[in-house]
Amino acid sequence: MSIVRPYGDTTGDGMVQLSFTLPVPHSKVAEGAAAQLATKMGLDAVLVAHSRPMGPDFTFFVVYGRTHHLVDTDAVEVVERDFPLLTPKEANAAVKESLQRRLVVVGACIGTDAHTVGIDAILNIKGFAGEKGLEYYRELRTVNLGAQVSVPELVARAQEEQADAVLVSQVVTQRDAHLLNTREMSAAFREAYPEERRPLLVVGGPRFDESMAAELGVDRVFARGTTPGEVASFLVHRLARTDAAGRDDQESPA
Repeated sequence: MSIVRPYGDTTGDGMVQLSFTLPVPHSKVAEGAAAQLATKMGLDAVLVAHSRPMGPDFTFFVVYGRTHHLVDTDAVEVVERDFPLLTPKEANAAVKESLQRRLVVVGACIGTDAHTVGIDAILNIKGFAGEKGLEYYRELRTVNLGAQVSVPELVARAQEEQADAVLVSQVVTQRDAHLLNTREMSAAFREAYPEERRPLLVVGGPRFDESMAAELGVDRVFARGTTPGEVASFLVHRLARTDAAGRDDQESPA
């Protein structure tokens, strides 16, 4: 069945939970405003389940209500994983066979972004979600530049390290800073490299839309919850495949 309705207390009752903050002091008037907003958003039988002051002038709410909208899961468009997930052993073997050298990965948080938790989760050996980071992979050499790296500095370091791939994490998203920074980064790499020698450009963060890779000028966008194994598998899939294709072209008779 492709048509579904939200589930709250009983199957198909359409009940949903919504949270938001209003710039009003915590009071009964504030709770009434929250219920009014939820009603205007199309919810019925609205209940303010939780309200809490956020300083003297703001209030956080959780409201509960019924929506009459349906969801057609057949019409949902997402970016499906188009590469196999590899174990570290399989990834190492693929890199060794294909590149016959270590695959070089440079990672950073660019612009004013000082939140390294994302890039560290992917690169550092401690990893994320029970998976070890790319430092653990014997055939990968990782260079973690940390936070607040300028785009020119990132390009220069990628050239110095002869990077095969550049990973950028963006957590700061106010005024679409993550999108502006990514476009600046993509343009800089395309200016600095011939297309056939440009490193693979990968960005990730909690507010990215995975379908925006082409629009942002990068090779892949990873959203929240991405694990080191997924990133490693993608890098091996793209770089090993490209390298193998290049060797086949060179070895083919004219």
